[in-house]
Amino acid sequence: MDPARARKLGERIMQIVAEMLERRIKDPRLGFVTVTDARVTGDLREATVFYTVYGSAQEQAASAAALTSATGVIRSEVGRQTGLKHTPSITFKQDTLPEGAKTIEELVARAREADAALAEVRSGAVHAGDPDPYRTEAVDADETDADETDADETDADETEAGSADSPGAVGPSKPDVVGATSPDAVGPISPEMAHNGRAGHPLP
Repeated sequence: MDPARARKLGERIMQIVAEMLERRIKDPRLGFVTVTDARVTGDLREATVFYTVYGSAQEQAASAAALTSATGVIRSEVGRQTGLKHTPSITFKQDTLPEGAKTIEELVARAREADAALAEVRSGAVHAGDPDPYRTEAVDADETDADETDADETDADETEAGSADSPGAVGPSKPDVVGATSPDAVGPISPEMAHNGRAGHPLP
């Protein structure tokens, strides 16, 4: 059992079958058939040829019947070109991968249509709030200048208030009253003091 040899033989069989279907098989039932792969067992006695065919289910069935009918001719040609002592049997099997790919393409197309419809709906939508909710540089600059102006005015007011309260500040002076005494400052007057005051000289 040699996997590398089986793989190489499978590639050769795929090439031979493709050429046979294109040039030598003239069955009218055969549709547009494409050989996609060929796999050979480890003992090199069996080969499975995978193919795809386009068309309706009826056309695919007709192509399958044509391939089955041509299996003997194709196997003989494979034996002749490969020179093998024992030519592997040939079995055709329809490849389902293209069908899966077709389904995926349909799903992708539907998704694109849904995205296009959603984009069309969004294009006519109106914002509930400000259409431009982000702050601009011009507005930020104006607000920054206004804040700096307010700060300067506040500093100026505080400076003036501090100057008025300092010890060295000169404010309005109160008039000095010279010679003014309150009645409480003079004590009781004795008769002697009253007499001296009237006569202008002291008593003997």
